[in-house]
Amino acid sequence: MKILALNCGSSSVKYQLFDWQRKEVIAKGMVERVTIENSFIVHEVPGRETFRQEHECPDHKVAVQLILKTLVGAAHGVIKDISEVSAVGHRVVHGGEKFASSVVIDDAVLNAIKEMQHLAPLHNPPNIAGIEAAQAVLPEVSHVAIFDTAFHQTMPKHAFTYPLPYEWYEKHGVRRYGFHGTSHLYVSKRAAAILGKDPADCRLVTMHIGNGVSHCAIKGGISIDTSMGLTPLEGAVMGTRCGDIDPAIPAFIMEREGLTALELDSCLNKKSGILGITGAYTDRRDVIAAAEKGCERSRLAIEIEGYRLRKYVGSYAAALGGLDAVVFTAGVGEMSPLVREKTLEGLEFLGIHLDHEKNRQTMTRKRETIITRADSPVKVIVIPTDEELVFTEDVAAILAGTYTDHMHFEYSFSRRDFARQAA
Repeated sequence: MKILALNCGSSSVKYQLFDWQRKEVIAKGMVERVTIENSFIVHEVPGRETFRQEHECPDHKVAVQLILKTLVGAAHGVIKDISEVSAVGHRVVHGGEKFASSVVIDDAVLNAIKEMQHLAPLHNPPNIAGIEAAQAVLPEVSHVAIFDTAFHQTMPKHAFTYPLPYEWYEKHGVRRYGFHGTSHLYVSKRAAAILGKDPADCRLVTMHIGNGVSHCAIKGGISIDTSMGLTPLEGAVMGTRCGDIDPAIPAFIMEREGLTALELDSCLNKKSGILGITGAYTDRRDVIAAAEKGCERSRLAIEIEGYRLRKYVGSYAAALGGLDAVVFTAGVGEMSPLVREKTLEGLEFLGIHLDHEKNRQTMTRKRETIITRADSPVKVIVIPTDEELVFTEDVAAILAGTYTDHMHFEYSFSRRDFARQAA
């Protein structure tokens, strides 16, 4: 059985083909600039050179067709016929309150996802386009939705309810939902295994730090709080998103600058965060390089990000009633010793004692590493995330009829003897 995982963004489609019998990734890649001119595919197969091809993709259906054509192509393919694909797992960013676990997509599920577009107007529409495109190209196979928000549906009501007119929640669904759920699920299961504990006995803060950033307080194996809210705009400082700000600022700037609501929303999502502070950069490597050359705004961006990340560790430690471990994951979390160091600065009082040399040497997306000293009561672990493996295992279990939900289903990566596949 071969399972295709698709992650459709507004202008890209990421994919991974997994051989379930052999338990290995046989191909992965991305189509970029979908719906934009000069689109292309980058296709990776273990043991082969990376393949890149220019191909115009005016919509997601063409992009999915290009992926399938590449997977079966004589020169760069990995399967003989598209009929070898048994199922497709689709990332869906927002599932609202209707979905607390992965589900097979039928007309009712697809319509429900469409009804929630207003909760994630930047994310759900391309997810829907990808689902419909894949269903058109692969109409005979099962399609499964894996929701970013599902993992966080365990949050208690006092954690997800905003102090706003309650009818906004009742009428419009205004509440905290949280995102990056599959990433938080994966690394929390791995952290428990690395600690040699049952997830039910762990108190964890998981920090997904990439261009998008979210944190999660996990107690007893479930999410009890998370930093992103109704949308992925709330929470930490991000590459281009502002995160937490005074809610009076948008109205103030709209009046002073004469901006429309859409213009202001675009500014908060696309022109703020690290980009807004530095005026030039979103990639933390560029920010660090500029800071080393004396750029004061880049130095300021580093200090702001570290300070705000540190506050989340402290606040979530209070919410959890203590800590067993802090986990860093995603591009920046896995690859930036400086961001990790700034985050953990001064947290010795919580029982976190960083091994600075281990931290400096840890810059990999392949290996799990504890970067605290042996005598540190609270461990800090760098764990490369693997959201696609969550997609794949959910799909395989649903097809086999063994899937329940993340609280009761045993993932392969939750076992202590799990060995991460070499990239």
